[in-house]
Amino acid sequence: MPAFESNLVKAKYDLLAPDGSEIRLLHSLAGASVVHCALPVGGVSTPVKHRTVEEIWVFLAGEGQVWRRLGERELVLDARPGLSLTIPLGAAFQFRNTGAVPLEFIIATTPPWPGEDEAIVLDAGRWET
Repeated sequence: MPAFESNLVKAKYDLLAPDGSEIRLLHSLAGASVVHCALPVGGVSTPVKHRTVEEIWVFLAGEGQVWRRLGERELVLDARPGLSLTIPLGAAFQFRNTGAVPLEFIIATTPPWPGEDEAIVLDAGRWET
């Protein structure tokens, strides 16, 4: 029987994601994982796409923009607390902090994040990094 888990978001991040954002590990189960993500003031992530996972993001703090492209579809969305969005399998994406505080959000990943080789760094995105 699996254990019940609970966590607090740590002040110091656990690792830097392949896109350059700060990741604080929260939970992982057989079917999904959840992390807290933060991008510092003025930060711009490296554009990437995933090999095998999909994600759902829920913004908690800050202001920013998220660029997503899948096939011929492309969209830039203003991010603010309360907004949620999806990163479908194979979608290229990039995000930036346009506000005065860190851009913070929760990421649910399914299946669970498999490791560093999951993200494919792209040659170009929406913004200069």
